[in-house]
Amino acid sequence: MDTCKQKANLILPDGKNISLDVITDNMGKKSIDIEGLRTSTGYITYDPGFMNTGSCMSSICYIDGEQGVLRYRGYDIEDLVENCDFIEVAHLLVKGVLPNLAERKNYQELLNKHSLLHYNMRNFFRSYPQDAHPMSILASMVASLSAFYPEMEERDPEDNIDLTVTRLLSKMRTIAAFIYRQANGLDFVEPRWEYSYCENFLNMMFHSPVNNYHPDPHHVDILNKLLILHGDHEQNCSTTAVRLVGSSEANLYASVAAGVCALWGPKHGGANQAVMAMLKNIVDNDIPVEKVIEMAKDKSNPFLLSGFGHRVYKTLDPRARIAKKMNLEMLHSDHHEDKLLEVALKLEEKALSDDYFIERHLYPNIDFYTGIMFHMMGFPQQMFTVLFAMGRTPGWIAHWLEWRHDKYQKLGRPRQVYVGPQGRKVIPIADR
Repeated sequence: MDTCKQKANLILPDGKNISLDVITDNMGKKSIDIEGLRTSTGYITYDPGFMNTGSCMSSICYIDGEQGVLRYRGYDIEDLVENCDFIEVAHLLVKGVLPNLAERKNYQELLNKHSLLHYNMRNFFRSYPQDAHPMSILASMVASLSAFYPEMEERDPEDNIDLTVTRLLSKMRTIAAFIYRQANGLDFVEPRWEYSYCENFLNMMFHSPVNNYHPDPHHVDILNKLLILHGDHEQNCSTTAVRLVGSSEANLYASVAAGVCALWGPKHGGANQAVMAMLKNIVDNDIPVEKVIEMAKDKSNPFLLSGFGHRVYKTLDPRARIAKKMNLEMLHSDHHEDKLLEVALKLEEKALSDDYFIERHLYPNIDFYTGIMFHMMGFPQQMFTVLFAMGRTPGWIAHWLEWRHDKYQKLGRPRQVYVGPQGRKVIPIADR
């Protein structure tokens, strides 16, 4: 990475000329280093949503929104989905390398070893109302892990960091499954040593003494791929929340709990639920696809076509392309029809042949297809964002770890452009 060969000149209103370093990253992308701007000039930059601001240097994830490229640690997402399972990709994100066979086996065994929850934590689940939102429980339980597993607070954190990371990654699926069981008034199902990560999760979700449940190998494969697709996505809202909270030197559990809360929002992790609600409304009310497209184009109509467009991608989201293929494979494998997928396919076909959507770069994103697969696998709609959080956990962990080894380790503290009143005097209360 080159930081000094090129310069950018900034001319201020008073005529002062400031020279700023241009940083060229490993993919040839350019950025302007404004780290000392306020100190040298008194100026700050204004960038709502931080759409043009690089908050860190990272080696975890790379996105090219114009070309539709997504890579984890240099590997294309398509390659990872095709050739790896979630455990391998989690190892890649957290440890920086894909595991060999022995490392893969050891990591699987380590995750199973730490998959149980402290007995007293189970009482917490029973204290929540059955209709509580799963994400509220998930955030609380993740934060509570620091109370039950406080090793990082007691000794040198570096001595226990790998144990803490493994515990969180493993227990996240157990917490998620227990949330579902609590909401449905079911006893908890213990994880089993002989099952893989995704087999264990599906078994903890759906097994009961009266259904002789065994995880469907095809569903296990699909879940592995879905979790990989959600593994990381650069400096998105929830990842930024994790890094921001982590910059205060908060522990991993607290930082990831912040990520869970950020993911909860409908503009982020809750988007696949919005897609499902939209598709169900279209199917239940038998709304023609052509009418849906016209409603979406009508600015006076409050209708929102969920699952189209992305803040980063200006072409088809590569994850959506993979998810669409997985949907079709799942449909054929399970030998049943799904009206929601049928409508989704028709919507995509109509939108991608319409100039309105093409000119505005409104292509299907990952949320457009993932909810349908979760639905076909038997997951209730309120669990969709929890599943997203499960997949994103290794990415959150990787970013938290990366900040810990950042040579700057600066506390996140954005500036603001103040638009409030100027100095005022307090009038005594009797005279107001």
